[in-house]
Amino acid sequence: MILAPLAAVVIVGLSLWAADAHAQAKSTMIVPDSWQGDALRPKPDLKTVQRIRFITDSDYPPFHYYDEVGALTGFNVDLARAICEVLEVQCEIDPTNWNDLIPSLDRGEADAAIASIRITEEALKAADFSSRYYATPARFAGRKGSDNQDIRPETVEGLKIGVQKGTGHEAYLKKFFRKSAIAAFDSAEDAQKALGDGAIDLIFGDGVSLTFWLNGAESQACCEFRGGPYLDAKYFGEGVGIAVKKGNRKMAEILTYGLEQVHASGRYEELFLRYFPMSFF
Repeated sequence: MILAPLAAVVIVGLSLWAADAHAQAKSTMIVPDSWQGDALRPKPDLKTVQRIRFITDSDYPPFHYYDEVGALTGFNVDLARAICEVLEVQCEIDPTNWNDLIPSLDRGEADAAIASIRITEEALKAADFSSRYYATPARFAGRKGSDNQDIRPETVEGLKIGVQKGTGHEAYLKKFFRKSAIAAFDSAEDAQKALGDGAIDLIFGDGVSLTFWLNGAESQACCEFRGGPYLDAKYFGEGVGIAVKKGNRKMAEILTYGLEQVHASGRYEELFLRYFPMSFF
């Protein structure tokens, strides 16, 4: 998870790029959602649902963070409000500690957690989820001006690739890029610094986090994406969904319906392009 001090970096970055990048992205960017204009499912029974109590984290800008006046805002927060609007129910959105998201659902203190929670095998043991509302592609990045443009296992043999240890990204490299020199770091930030310093040739990791790093002050504009996105659910999860208490399939279905309605109205794309004028695809 991105630490709170990055909020300032991301907000400044967005203000610098937003006007031009938003217009450009509108016609060129792939919005990483799972709804592709499918037939809308029937409206679920909402007679007993008068409000939805969402919880989120507060230190993952621009998904959720406190703005300059101390108000909780961000893509996840605005998406939760949009869902409540299309469902015509009251909306409560409260911040909590990341580690207390699922326990809060279990205790019945909230109905749903919208906090960029990945739908992984481990997460599904603790909670049920709505449909995915954005994908989390893996990406390679390299230093600008280097020769490593074509990223395939055979073209990066012998190159040193940095990755965070203990992640699906590391497992993927070990499976498919066996002839590369894999350098496992304690954190993604350590791998990013090593690439910036020229100690490694490439890094492989979460495309969302890499987008913020590449466009933020910490990278000093050293690097850029190489190759395309990798979307393998076995290694990188199914994407990000809204979590509900394990067994509460009714709420999961209601939220999935709400997400579809937000997509169909064009509101999802509007929100996504507002917060992400730069693509991580």
